[in-house]
Amino acid sequence: MQAVFDGHNDVLLRLWENRNKGGDPVKEFIGGTTQGHIDLPRARKGGLAGGLCAIYIPNATETVFSAPESDGHYDTPLAEPLDRVYAFDIASEFIDIAYKLDRAGGWKICRTGQDIDNALADGDFAAVLHMEGCEALDKDLKALELFYQAGLRSLGPVWSRHNIFGHGVPFSYPMSPDTAPGLTDAGRELIKACNSLGILIDLSHITEKGFWDAAKLSNQPLIASHSNAHALTPVARNLTDKQLAAIAESNGLVGLNYVTTMLREDGQVNTATPMSDMVRHIDYLVGKVGIDGVALGSDYDGGPIPEGIADAAGTQNLVQALREAGYGEDDLAKLCRENWLRVLRAAWHENH
Repeated sequence: MQAVFDGHNDVLLRLWENRNKGGDPVKEFIGGTTQGHIDLPRARKGGLAGGLCAIYIPNATETVFSAPESDGHYDTPLAEPLDRVYAFDIASEFIDIAYKLDRAGGWKICRTGQDIDNALADGDFAAVLHMEGCEALDKDLKALELFYQAGLRSLGPVWSRHNIFGHGVPFSYPMSPDTAPGLTDAGRELIKACNSLGILIDLSHITEKGFWDAAKLSNQPLIASHSNAHALTPVARNLTDKQLAAIAESNGLVGLNYVTTMLREDGQVNTATPMSDMVRHIDYLVGKVGIDGVALGSDYDGGPIPEGIADAAGTQNLVQALREAGYGEDDLAKLCRENWLRVLRAAWHENH
């Protein structure tokens, strides 16, 4: 079994939503559930040893995803920007759940590469806190240090909605990622602050102009934690060949997103998506970025995934599909965890 350190999941969102309905997030994660994709028993069964756990602030009103037209095209309007106080309060509640899990032995919150190494060696789930969309931050970044001290080590300036830092891409097919302007002045200052503190910058969900704005400013490897190849699946969320070339040049990384709309040639929601579509994207990304620049970014608990995986317990099914496609164990180790550990250490100013 290849241990997997994964680049993106939304398990904290699911736990937060269930706590608001009277659930106990610690019992749900440690004891297991039939809901969603990740809990500790299923993670252990599937060799999911850790990952970047998103602090994602849900929309204030429910997003209604557009139904496909007869030709398969869909164009979901961007969600409205969020109020900062609303976002800050919910982000704090996510962090509260994360630390309750840490204290109860459900996982270990990791701030350094050594922390991740130790967690993997001890059999603990290695959780890195990631902020997906920075609505909880103020434009002057006075709250960034607070979140950093709470363990935040990765952030994406935007989700698929606009905020004071930049512009996000819609959930649309077929569509270019060049849909709106890029970073704002506040967004540029955010990139500089992350470079200084050692917070990984994730360019999934941002517009193509925002990607290039960040590429010009950042001294880190370019990272798209849960995005696929636009050439294979032309949704606005996926990466163009030009973006992939820039990631390769920076010694960066792209993590395979398992959500079916990101994998299928027709961009549709359909869990009957074959594993071969996942392998097809990995093959393409490796061809463009190299074996050292591709990893996994499942988006577990963030959307519908192929039934051949189903949830975290099925993680090794993808590993086996890659093995059968000709990837050797050394390359699988890179895809499953080593590439993520390399770029995290680079972003966190660690030299080993």
